[in-house]
Amino acid sequence: MKIAEIREIATNELVERIKAEEANYNQMILNHSISPLANPALIKQLRRTIARMKTVLRQRELNK
Repeated sequence: MKIAEIREIATNELVERIKAEEANYNQMILNHSISPLANPALIKQLRRTIARMKTVLRQRELNK
């Protein structure tokens, strides 16, 4: 997900989205430890997306 797309999301929806993505990330890590994923690069991509979301959320907190 691009940063421009993340900035368009409302704050309360962004918080919910972060929780969902973190749960998905943790599940992906668990599944990868049991049996390797077909594309392990998705883990890295998801981790970076979560970081982008948290960055935008933090920027909104500081600008209030």
